[in-house]
Amino acid sequence: RSRKIQIRNIPPHLQWEVLDGLLAQYGTVDNVEQVNTDTETAVVNVTYATKEEAKVAIEKLSGHQFENYSFKISYIPDEEVSSPPPPQRSRRGGHSSREQGSSPGGSSQPKQLDFPLRMLVPTQFVGAIIGKEGLTIKNLTKQTQSKVDIHRKENAGAAEKPITIHATPEGCSEACRMILDIMQKEADETKSAEEIPLKILAHNSLVGRLIGKEGRNLKKIEQDTGTKITISPLQDLTIYNPERTITVKGSTEACSNAEVEIMKKLREAYENDVVAVNQQANLIPGLNLSALGIFSTGLSMLPSATGARGAAAAAPYHPFAIPEQEVVNLFIPTQAVGAIIGKKGQHIKQLARFAGASIKVSRASGMVVITGPPEAQFKAQGRIFGKLKEENFFNPKEEVKLEAHIKVPSFAAGRVIGKGGKTVNELQNLTSAEVIVPRDQTPDENEEVIVKIIGHFFASQV
Repeated sequence: RSRKIQIRNIPPHLQWEVLDGLLAQYGTVDNVEQVNTDTETAVVNVTYATKEEAKVAIEKLSGHQFENYSFKISYIPDEEVSSPPPPQRSRRGGHSSREQGSSPGGSSQPKQLDFPLRMLVPTQFVGAIIGKEGLTIKNLTKQTQSKVDIHRKENAGAAEKPITIHATPEGCSEACRMILDIMQKEADETKSAEEIPLKILAHNSLVGRLIGKEGRNLKKIEQDTGTKITISPLQDLTIYNPERTITVKGSTEACSNAEVEIMKKLREAYENDVVAVNQQANLIPGLNLSALGIFSTGLSMLPSATGARGAAAAAPYHPFAIPEQEVVNLFIPTQAVGAIIGKKGQHIKQLARFAGASIKVSRASGMVVITGPPEAQFKAQGRIFGKLKEENFFNPKEEVKLEAHIKVPSFAAGRVIGKGGKTVNELQNLTSAEVIVPRDQTPDENEEVIVKIIGHFFASQV
């Protein structure tokens, strides 16, 4: 027996959130990785926290039916289990397809997080990077001890293709330098371009910390390396593509030096997020954070399909009865209202679609009214807290703390407080959030009163 199982014959259109929810019913999921196969159905390897949980999952999920598909499940022997990469991942488009790149493998150093380097390269240079019979790319991976995925099938007809490099930080940097050299040589020979910029892809949730307050971090990297760095605008993001493009212009040497510094900042931000998630995850039993896409920092490994298939896959999939709707009033700084709403309301619309919630914002008071089931609340609020941090409405060392109001039946307010305030004190000690039940409230027309919760995202959610 082992902690790791393989699930085959997963419907290609199945939403990842649904699969994650199913897996989480049988225990704590340490990692889910997609296996790159040439089958129409998807295959995933799932690592549970204990062998016992894996055993239960095999018993319960064997033959599990989704529409006309029946899951096929087997153990993966322990000796094949490498150290799992972090649980964060972003599946852009929420579906699987045979065109997807392979998933990250374990790092050679068990404690080092697998944080890959993602690059965009002009499509005309892909052939030179691969080389005749794949010799150039083989030589590159051997020299740098890296795993390089060139996502050639992504974005058919696009002028640029993404490359994902898994290696140590030094290995990633060396591979990047070699790829830049190959492209520059090819450009010189074909006289197709004068200077090839380096383009790094990074998850939007990390970019604010790379830029730094008032752009200080970025300016320092530019000055130290003699490069010019620009970052693609927020408007280019969609809920299926959460990555921004960091374009570095300069000599090959200068671009390579800048890559080292940029990746250092991104990796640091990512590691801080993983630590925060791991510290808090055990407070919300059975909640699979990676399924919610809030902390999918940097691991947009799986390319999205383009066109109609990508759009079709975005439709929510509801296999279970609709859970009870909850209403939460979240108060944000009034100066941040524009950023949450976005140009012509685009950001708030995308957020509502992503979370599966109704979201209304008052420009005057900064009150955001979120209506939806618990998971929708978690997704919507998580993105709002994250957005405020990214847009520097709070300084980098400051926690984003917001006030949320929920309503409870007036007869139950006493239960929230407890005898002599015992229950409310326990709540505050357990969650690190401030919980206030104003004593002299007049119940509203529904005989309900407000409970105020103030704290950072996890404290508030717990």
